[in-house]
Amino acid sequence: MSEVRFVTKEIGSLAKPGWRVKSIAGRPVEEADVADARKWGAKLGVETDELTEILRKGSGFSEVEKAKIHDYAALFGLRLLEESGLDVVYDGEQRRSEMYDHAVKHAHGFETRGTVRSWDNKYYTKAAVVDAPLVESAYDLDEFDFVRKNTERVVKVPVTGAYTVMDWSYDEHYAADTKLLGASSKARSSARRTFGVEAARDVVRPNVAGLVESGVAWIQIDEPAATTRPEEVPLVVETFNETRAGIGARASMHVCFSDYECLFPHIEALDDCYELQLEFANRDPLELGTKPEDRPGYAVLPKFARSGWRGVIGLGVADIHTNHIESPELIRDRILHAAEVLGPELVEVNTDCGLRTRTWEVSFQKLVNMVEGTRLAEAAMNGS
Repeated sequence: MSEVRFVTKEIGSLAKPGWRVKSIAGRPVEEADVADARKWGAKLGVETDELTEILRKGSGFSEVEKAKIHDYAALFGLRLLEESGLDVVYDGEQRRSEMYDHAVKHAHGFETRGTVRSWDNKYYTKAAVVDAPLVESAYDLDEFDFVRKNTERVVKVPVTGAYTVMDWSYDEHYAADTKLLGASSKARSSARRTFGVEAARDVVRPNVAGLVESGVAWIQIDEPAATTRPEEVPLVVETFNETRAGIGARASMHVCFSDYECLFPHIEALDDCYELQLEFANRDPLELGTKPEDRPGYAVLPKFARSGWRGVIGLGVADIHTNHIESPELIRDRILHAAEVLGPELVEVNTDCGLRTRTWEVSFQKLVNMVEGTRLAEAAMNGS
């Protein structure tokens, strides 16, 4: 057997530094924020003289200065992922406000309706679709160009999936006729399907197509809403397929915390989906061990092995909802168990989800241990 090597990556998002949040939001930047920027600049090997000079204004930042602050935040996020040892990187989504809002604010046909709670104490600005949605050109090109110029690692660009755009929006366009008394559930389902498919074709795909034309080789479709309605998983598959129609780059899908039993057998119809990036660590105990009884959080893996799914599993091995730092040995055992069930060629390694709920101190150490644990698993499998 050839030498085993597991690819490591983060899902996409990191917390935003206080100095980035305050300066962009119009809140005063304090000396403690400047000190934090200098500390992380030193840790990550980023020269911060220009940044700290800008930040010491405290407020009233010009658009040019805000652009510089965004650049530094993106560079810091990129360097944090590189310094932790990851094989595949991005910028921690430092330029984006929130994943849903980032997508719909670039599209025609949406109007904001207010702020709603998504989970924990995280909120997003919810919009209503009021007309056929449309994105006229790719909107993440500058973001990608900056990352590409500042790293030699493999780049994976996360984008919000069409099903989540549909599910998280109020529908004041497609479902207008279904709100009448006596409208059938079939009519409501048809309206949701039309919205989802058109969002894939006219909102997500134009951005993806432009990114791929610009040189992106790997797109991650984020679908946190994928199993919210188990009966609509076939629509999740349809919107993924519609998004990547005619797109030649590698495409994977990230599905957030949920019951993955809902995915079967529908995922077998995904069109050339390289990988499903899934959460497992959050439901798994902290004790060591590689037997099935030791790793109950990964109990669904045999179903992937028995199914017609033949893609890679992006194995969540670090819990993003806790400050507990998983030991490299625990990471090792989770990977070894998955490799035994699926075969090592079908396993890559990632965090459960984005790390934006954790501080950079916690995120960095989780990633460092994740990489170290991955190397331990490789050594165990390679007999060294």
